[in-house]
Amino acid sequence: MSTRSSRDVLVRGLFVLGQAIKAEPRLFTIGTVGSSLFGLLVIANSYVVGAVIGHVVVPAFSSGSAGTGTLALIAAVFLGLSLLRVASIFGRRLGAGYMQFRLQARYRRAVTRRYLSLPPSWHQKHATGTLLSNANSDVEAAWVPIAPLPFAVGTIVMIFAAVAALFVTDWVLAMVGVVLFPMLFALNTFYARRMSPRQIRAQQMRAKVSAVAHESFDGALVVKTMGREEDESRRFKVYVDELRDSLIAVGRLRGLFDPVMDSLPSVGTLAVLLLGAWRLQSGAVTVAEVVTVAFLFTVLAFPVRAIGWVLGELPRSVAGWDRVQAVLGAEGDLTYGSATTRPSGPATLRFDSVDFAYGEGPLVLHDVSFTVPPGKTVALVGATGSGKSTIASLAARLVDPDAGRVTLDDTPLPTLSEAALTSASALVPQLPFVFDDTVRGNITLERDGLDDDATWAALRLAQADGFVEKLPDGLDTAVGERGTSLSGGQRQRLTLARALAGHPRLLVLDDATSAVDPRVEAAVLAGLRGRDTGASILIVAYRRATIALADEVVYLEQGKVVATGTHTELLGAHAGYADLVTAYEKAEAERVEA
Repeated sequence: MSTRSSRDVLVRGLFVLGQAIKAEPRLFTIGTVGSSLFGLLVIANSYVVGAVIGHVVVPAFSSGSAGTGTLALIAAVFLGLSLLRVASIFGRRLGAGYMQFRLQARYRRAVTRRYLSLPPSWHQKHATGTLLSNANSDVEAAWVPIAPLPFAVGTIVMIFAAVAALFVTDWVLAMVGVVLFPMLFALNTFYARRMSPRQIRAQQMRAKVSAVAHESFDGALVVKTMGREEDESRRFKVYVDELRDSLIAVGRLRGLFDPVMDSLPSVGTLAVLLLGAWRLQSGAVTVAEVVTVAFLFTVLAFPVRAIGWVLGELPRSVAGWDRVQAVLGAEGDLTYGSATTRPSGPATLRFDSVDFAYGEGPLVLHDVSFTVPPGKTVALVGATGSGKSTIASLAARLVDPDAGRVTLDDTPLPTLSEAALTSASALVPQLPFVFDDTVRGNITLERDGLDDDATWAALRLAQADGFVEKLPDGLDTAVGERGTSLSGGQRQRLTLARALAGHPRLLVLDDATSAVDPRVEAAVLAGLRGRDTGASILIVAYRRATIALADEVVYLEQGKVVATGTHTELLGAHAGYADLVTAYEKAEAERVEA
């Protein structure tokens, strides 16, 4: 990395530290005051040691005795200084620790909130493992320098105080500090510049390993059934080895830096002793002053290293900060209005000349127009890739159209408040997602007003009450991660019950009953149509039996509505529709036979 880019990392790293101080000024002050007090006590302790050696120990050797009162006073002074140092260390670590952990918790919450506010189109462009790394290791990395930061600031205070004390003691001995301290700062700066690319690379590889690992674990079933275990292990090994090499490079440089940092104060101590002996012979200094300065250099090594710790972690901090800010600054928010809809009764959904494309790609939907009348069931039918799931996403306002508009009760979806939209409509996706929670927790999602009676009512409507009653603990049964203890059809019915528990006025089913027995599916749809409150239903359908239950069918080809009508009407009037439904029926029959 060039000097210029290293300087940029240093500047940006200091900016990140400034953001931390701005966010937690009180805790930073506590940590810094504690650290500064510690540094001043180190200097005071040096003077006490020097005074004891020069005025007590040396005379005691000459006279052969030491007064009991003097020894008691020395012990009391050392004890008092030790207690003050304990208090200063406690304050420093309390402030730094609380500051670091509060910042990490705050930004983990912020990243998670941002994830939840961004649309699915954004998530589709980012690997889940990378997103996990953003919320975990990147946030942690951003605030790694916070732990030693108050110590480093206190060390700077200590160094300036030490230089002043040295000049008060003897200007010749002080020149050792004048030479040594800039060398320590220069070494720390050099270390930070050399460490910068290594830390950035290591942080990038942490995210990559996390992404590959998550992908492999999430696709474990495919990996096992396709016999790809060895291939996945080799693929994972490549990235793990790169991370290992990156961390070794970091450790190698740190291993070279630490001994040098330890040796410089020792060299300073040796120089002080040599100069001090010469100055002592000429009567320019006393034994106490030489011991004070030598002891001060002896204890400087550890505090000064705190500055190196901060500078050394700045590249990693900047890398983590940039990755976190990329999430927090991501664009694509769905803004909401303040409009509301009527509180009850089936809703009217209308698509009016809707066009849609994913990003810069070609149009997926072209001039799509249709209506779901209140209380009616409309089936979307079309070949794979015809735009059915995209229409379902638009109906639930997971995305907005590029042209045209989608309305609910003649109110454009973007003008509705978030609360109005989520209370009026519910989407049951193609792939059911079940939380690692109890059945009750998966249905209610801790929503207000959903007691056990409401939960059982939703389960009955989704034809799920039967299997839930047979579970070991009923509603309290834990279903495992992603509902692994349930069958595919059970998971679908559970997610359907979750949507129905909120009494939506518009229900969007994106092939949400494909794993359910056709007779159960027919009972579910019949139950939905027969509800007292009623709901309009938009359903992506493949099965002929499901399509036949709809009041109207919207037939799609390549993102365009080419025909609408009842199932019977389209069978007789549109050959493409008849061929597609027949093909679906044959495929379903072959699947059942298999």
